[in-house]
Amino acid sequence: MPSPQDIAIIRELAEQTAEIAALPIQEEKRRLWRKLNGLKPERPMVMIDQVCWNEMEIGDELTLRCSDPECRGYEVMLRRQLYQWRHFPVDMVVEPFVRVYRAIRGLGVGVQVEERIAVSDPTNSVVGHMYINQFQTEDDLNKIRMPEVSEDVHETERRLDVAEKLFGGILEIRPEGADLNLSLWDPISGWMSVEGACLALVDRPDYMHRLVGRLTDAYISMLDQLEEQGLLCGVQSLIHCTGAWTDELPAPGYDPKKPRRKDLWAMGLAQMFSTVSPRMFKQYEVDYASRMFEPFGLVYYGCCDPLDGKMREVRMIPHVRKVSMSPWVNQEKGAEGIQGDFVFSRKPNPAFLAWDDFNLPLVREDLEATRDICKRHGCPLELILKDISTVRYEPQRLFDWAAVAMEVVQA
Repeated sequence: MPSPQDIAIIRELAEQTAEIAALPIQEEKRRLWRKLNGLKPERPMVMIDQVCWNEMEIGDELTLRCSDPECRGYEVMLRRQLYQWRHFPVDMVVEPFVRVYRAIRGLGVGVQVEERIAVSDPTNSVVGHMYINQFQTEDDLNKIRMPEVSEDVHETERRLDVAEKLFGGILEIRPEGADLNLSLWDPISGWMSVEGACLALVDRPDYMHRLVGRLTDAYISMLDQLEEQGLLCGVQSLIHCTGAWTDELPAPGYDPKKPRRKDLWAMGLAQMFSTVSPRMFKQYEVDYASRMFEPFGLVYYGCCDPLDGKMREVRMIPHVRKVSMSPWVNQEKGAEGIQGDFVFSRKPNPAFLAWDDFNLPLVREDLEATRDICKRHGCPLELILKDISTVRYEPQRLFDWAAVAMEVVQA
């Protein structure tokens, strides 16, 4: 149980959060996100996520003071949110509630990553991975097990009781179900290594169909069980680091006690398929991912995988609304493929923040180029800066990037 000191720390941070969440600008930002997600934007939108928090300390704004591990988890979330609002808010929205995650069991498929890790900065969570290939025989396919989903109701109630002591009367407490990343090939790349999986696609194509087919069946079984038991998440604020506010979700007949897939966004990606052909992308990703996404309301597709040359195949995926355009795409080609049919979800290159010398005019030039390309092709645009591994321990770089990005989209 949290100590009185820990409770006081969290409640003070919660009060600061509630004051910010009540500002009229929050609803204005939601409105702008709804316009963008409805493909009728008033302007491009900007988000920043996946920050190198180990390099961002100013004074003691991020210093943790709670002793209880559960309280420290909430404290991390609150301090980072408040810090971002003060220094690089861009188009983030501070919500007047806190999500308390329900204790859901059985969200895995029975396979654990076997790897060796290389660390360059011990304070940074970004590390190198060397994965061990665990899928080489027919018997290995049986390592993927069909999930058996359930809720530990007593643990969920305990979490909610703690949250009531920490946030009661200040922020709304929302029990939150599962909001899954439905990538098929990210897990496979961790189980086989990217090299091992790519070679197997060439040398053992039928085997890889059986592998990804079994994983797809496991995911669909998991989603069926979550929906049947009322364990899916509620209406989302974010989907993959971007605003999820929309007038189209939830679907008619929504019951917050039992969300359905058609009430929600889904996200998918196939990052290790960056260099495979469009034909192979369709055969091994689109055909399987489409089975998972069909029941959902809307889909955000892609991440670091360059999709500028695969838009014909992406269009085959049901309910896609946003398509990631990574730092490695030909933006002109991507915009030609997107037109006004999807949101052009641009991921500006975080390397701009990592060079020896931070070149702010080059940042502006890069962002303006994206804006102008999307304007020519009629693409709704969002700029999502993420995967920020380092700012060379100079937080001001990120603050300046944010300021320039807002100038560019508001010009």
